[in-house]
Amino acid sequence: MSAPRLEVDLEKIRHNASALVSQLRGRGISVTGVTKACLGEPRFANALLGAGIKGLGDSRIENIEAMRRAGIKAPMTLIRSPMPSQADRVVAHADISFNTELDVIGALSAAARRAGRRHGVVLMVEMGDLREGIMPGDLQETVRAALRFPNIDLKGIGTNLACQSGVSPDAGNMSDLSRLADVLDEAFGLVIRVVSGGNSSNLEWALSGEKAGRINNLRLGESILLGLNPLDRQPIEGLYTNAISLVAEVIEAKTKPSRPWGKIAQTAFGAMPPSGQDGSAFRTILALGRQDIDPLGLTAAPGIEVLGASSDHLMVDTGKSYVSAGSEMTFQLNYSALLRAMTSPFVTKTYSLPAGQGAFEARMAPGPRSSEELHQWH
Repeated sequence: MSAPRLEVDLEKIRHNASALVSQLRGRGISVTGVTKACLGEPRFANALLGAGIKGLGDSRIENIEAMRRAGIKAPMTLIRSPMPSQADRVVAHADISFNTELDVIGALSAAARRAGRRHGVVLMVEMGDLREGIMPGDLQETVRAALRFPNIDLKGIGTNLACQSGVSPDAGNMSDLSRLADVLDEAFGLVIRVVSGGNSSNLEWALSGEKAGRINNLRLGESILLGLNPLDRQPIEGLYTNAISLVAEVIEAKTKPSRPWGKIAQTAFGAMPPSGQDGSAFRTILALGRQDIDPLGLTAAPGIEVLGASSDHLMVDTGKSYVSAGSEMTFQLNYSALLRAMTSPFVTKTYSLPAGQGAFEARMAPGPRSSEELHQWH
C-alpha cells in the first residue's frame, strides 16, 4: 500500500458520531455533521448519515458539489459565508448558508431568483471570539433588511466560538444567544427555528447539564474525527481517539550526532534550530514534510520523538530502536495536521468500511469496552 497515507476507520467514525447524536438528542440539540476536514469525501459523509446525523455542513462549496455528484441528497449547509462570485453555485447545491453581510445575501437572492429557487440563510452573530458575526446591537436591523430579499428564507441565527481567539462557549454566551432569538421572535413576529450554538468546542457546555435555552443545533467535525474536546484536546469519554492514523515510510535511518555542527543560521522556515544534546541517536527520516502535515500536530508511538520537518522530510529520533529504509511508522494527528494531510495530493487517503458495505478492506474495530480500550494506541 502506498505511503504516506491516512487510514480512516469509518466504523469508529460512525460510532463517535452516533454517540454524540444520542447524547445531544437528550438535550434537544441536533447535529450538523461537518465534512470539511475530509474534503467532502462521500464515504465519510455517508458514515455520518448512517450514525443518525440528518444534515451536513461544509465550508467550501466545492466539497458540497462533490457530495451532490456522489448522490448525497441530505440537507447541506455552507458554514462559511459565501463568496458573492459563487452565489449561483451556492444556491444550486446548498440548502442553507451562514451569512453576515447584506451584500452577500443580496447576491444569493438574485441567484435564487434566476434559478427559481429559495435559499435558506442563518445569520451569524459575534459573541466575542472575533471571527465572523454581526454585532448583537446590529442584529435587528440586519434581520429587518434580510427579510425584504426575495427568494430568501431566514432560517435562524448562530455563532462561532473558540476558533480565532479561544473564547469558550459557556452558560453566559449561550444564554445571550438564546435571548437574541427571543428578541427577534418578539420584534418581527417570527419563530427562529435554528439557533446554532457553535462547534465541537460547545460539547463541554452542552453535556454539562446547563440549560440549553434556545440552542438546538451544534456543528460537529473535530470531536467526531478525533474524539477530543477542542478546548483542551483531552479525550471525550466513550469516543475513539484513533479513528484516523497517518502512516509514513522511512527513507533514511542512521546513527548521527544529536547536535548540528558548523555555523548555525535560520532553518528553511525561518526558525533557529534546537540546540540538541550531546551524544548520538538513531536519526530516522520519513518521506513526509510540511507540505503535507503540521509536524507539531503529530504524536508518535512511545519511545519515538518527532524532531522537526522541512518541506519534504520528517525527522524523528527512535532512541535505541533501529528501523530500516522501506519500513513504515504510524502517527496520530491533531486537527491542524489532519487538515493539511487531507489537503495534500501526496498523501493517499484510505477508508475502511464495515463488512458487507463495499469493496474496501474492512478494518473494523470491535465495539468499545472501556475508556482504556478506546484511547489505546492504534
